[in-house]
Amino acid sequence: MVKKRVRDPEVLADAPPAKVDGDDSGSDDDVDMVNVDFEWFNFKPDIDFHGTKSLLRQLFDVDSQLFDLSALADLILSQPTVGSTVKVDGEDTDAYAFLTILNLHEHREKSVIKDLTQYIIEKSKSNPALAGLSNLLSANANACVGLILAERLINAPSEISPPMYTMLIDEIEAAVEDKEPYEFTHYLIISKTYREVESSLDREDAPRTKKNKSNNTGNEIFYFHPEDEVLKRHALASGSYEYTKDEGEGIADSKRAFQELGIKPQGSMIVIEASKFEGAVKAIGEYLSPPQQ
Repeated sequence: MVKKRVRDPEVLADAPPAKVDGDDSGSDDDVDMVNVDFEWFNFKPDIDFHGTKSLLRQLFDVDSQLFDLSALADLILSQPTVGSTVKVDGEDTDAYAFLTILNLHEHREKSVIKDLTQYIIEKSKSNPALAGLSNLLSANANACVGLILAERLINAPSEISPPMYTMLIDEIEAAVEDKEPYEFTHYLIISKTYREVESSLDREDAPRTKKNKSNNTGNEIFYFHPEDEVLKRHALASGSYEYTKDEGEGIADSKRAFQELGIKPQGSMIVIEASKFEGAVKAIGEYLSPPQQ
């Protein structure tokens, strides 16, 4: 059980250590495990600007070029008691992960939110599964949408995610009690998925057989964040979309990471009604929390 977070910038209660893969050069039966103590902190503007901006760049991938990430990071840091950073070596270091929420209506006049909202509307129109999202974000809608942004370094374990979401619920409840603008009707999570694609290098070396052609592109969607697959089960709408900026086949080849296929990242959006969000977060905890010792 995660304790309710105090709403001033102090460190949270220690979480159980997460086990992270160490030297994986040996066999599957001989893998060293390293215990790492992760700590959860409130955002600290004078420390977390560059780390938050870097993680935002990773979250939006090639389309990060379309946004003023400095302005977005400043906006996130302007609400330090809502959202979390996860660190290893103390509060004055860069975060391994972050999670926050922004009120799209409250900040609608800010340039970076205008750009983000227009981007979301355009991308929702590219996937029928997301078609209703533009109506939620229209000026005449009665909906109040909270935009959840979450990202972590590739070597950060997924087990750090459940506490961040649980704390977010507590923080939103506390903010609403304090008459702050965090009473949402819907939550929108922007994230990333990917598809496996045949490497262009393989296609150059291999005969162009029928099998080669049929395997050029896969339809199965994979998740960078395992919790997104859980959130999707509770969603009003969810789907992936192509990035605006084209990174090209060469980049996909560079992301092969010792596997036969390259990967093609895509953006992802998940819309959850407020009444179902707490249940979705509970399901994340059940799915990802480390086993009891």
